Amino acid sequence: MTQTATSQEQSNSEANTPSKPLCNHDDIRSFVPETNALAGKAILVTGAGEGIGRIAALTYARLGATVLLLGRTSSKLEHVYDEIEAQGGKQPAILPMDLEHATYAEMQQLEGLIDKEIGQLDGVLHNAGILGELTPLEMYDVDIFARVMRVNSTATFMLTQALLPLLKDAPHGSVVFTTSSVGTHPRAFWGAYALSKQAVEGMSDIFTQETQNTTNLRFNCINPGATRTNMRAHAYPGENPMTLKTPEDIMAGYVYLMSDASIGVRGQVVALQPKD
Repeated sequence: MTQTATSQEQSNSEANTPSKPLCNHDDIRSFVPETNALAGKAILVTGAGEGIGRIAALTYARLGATVLLLGRTSSKLEHVYDEIEAQGGKQPAILPMDLEHATYAEMQQLEGLIDKEIGQLDGVLHNAGILGELTPLEMYDVDIFARVMRVNSTATFMLTQALLPLLKDAPHGSVVFTTSSVGTHPRAFWGAYALSKQAVEGMSDIFTQETQNTTNLRFNCINPGATRTNMRAHAYPGENPMTLKTPEDIMAGYVYLMSDASIGVRGQVVALQPKD
């Protein structure tokens, strides 16, 4: 009984520990993980078929995690699956899901499937997203607006809520949302994309406030900055992609927030390429 009480006191103390003073963003950007930093963890990555999501999945697997690959295009997920197996990682799982059209019931079924087949879920990286239009709000196509908000924020909320039972069971669950500079500081012509990222940052903040005193869960946002991806190329077609960092160059932050090194870090918006 004494051991149980002590364990509960430690858990409560940890849950009540203020997060912001513990988090140095320079440490996140320069984090060097141990070889087995994610061993024993099961991590779900949305948008895992390409870009940052693909590299995050490969990186998590290389550091010992069982990676659950969620995305819209099965062929892309299968390619990442093969890459993980080729590098000697633990067998991943492919979870095809179109976030634009998936129902909440389907997301709950996904939670049940993960529980049955994997038995745990220690982390979620919400990386899936679409750009939409770069145009004044008064001219913004309302159907495209709804689609961007659905994929980038509404589905992100739905999936997080559906997976919460498993995440709460994890010793130290971590949810990482993807944001953007235009989410932190809205910019003209970025329309639904900027608004969807504002919503994501608010979502992370509210989840943090609502869970920090009762669970060991942590919620944080990552702003990857200007990175060599297809979305960046569509947003800045005249830009030379060779001047940008690659997804591999910014993985330290993604690993830090998913690893136990970041226990106690909550409610942060971490810019991986801060502007001077």
